[in-house]
Amino acid sequence: MTYCVGLMLKHGMVFMSDTRTNAGVDNISTFRKMFSWDVPGDRSITIMTAGNLATTQAVISLLEERVKATQDRNPSILQAESMFQVAVLVGDTLKEVIADHAEAGQKADSGFNATMLVGGQIKGGDHRLFMIYPEGNFIEASADTPFFQIGETKYGRPILVRAFDAEMSFDDAVKLLLVSFDSTIKANLGVDLPLDVRVYKADSLCCDHEFRIEANDPYYTAISDGWGGALREAFGRLPDFDLTKFSD
Repeated sequence: MTYCVGLMLKHGMVFMSDTRTNAGVDNISTFRKMFSWDVPGDRSITIMTAGNLATTQAVISLLEERVKATQDRNPSILQAESMFQVAVLVGDTLKEVIADHAEAGQKADSGFNATMLVGGQIKGGDHRLFMIYPEGNFIEASADTPFFQIGETKYGRPILVRAFDAEMSFDDAVKLLLVSFDSTIKANLGVDLPLDVRVYKADSLCCDHEFRIEANDPYYTAISDGWGGALREAFGRLPDFDLTKFSD
């Protein structure tokens, strides 16, 4: 299990992913799920992955090979002329890998499934965010759907729905995502720190901030403790329930 979120702000994007991968309670590992390609002044692309680890690693490896190998540069995410073309390329690659794995032996296609978030900007276009499905098709973030989640989405979604604002600062966006991730981590052992974070400012065409939040990070601890205390305080201020109104 995993949890990844991409926020689409009016002035840029914020990406966050956890690093927990597990195949049972006795087989827990840490793997990076956020990958990026930057050509300063030309493009900045971020991909986050959720699902079968072998599938996602194969997709990222193929994308990397096609970037590095001159004879295979087309198709390449560094040659694509728009973020839409990047989304098409990633979707086709994901579909190709899933099909190859299924044909290799097992017939349970769902076992090889994966979902990806692709966001960024290419010179001459707007910053855009896409969710790629295992079938290779995708949807794009918009004013009505300004963020995407993949992996274990249900625990952190209510916080994003209630507090997200497309005009919020990058600092507040990171804080909001940390609250969302903390709620998910508390509810699901399949999601955990370290957390990878990447901040992209629109039209910068380069990564503005990229860092990892470790398990012992004091700011994360303050967010986790503060959010828990705030919830208890807010609960205490809610009107009392009166059972006598429902007595026979």
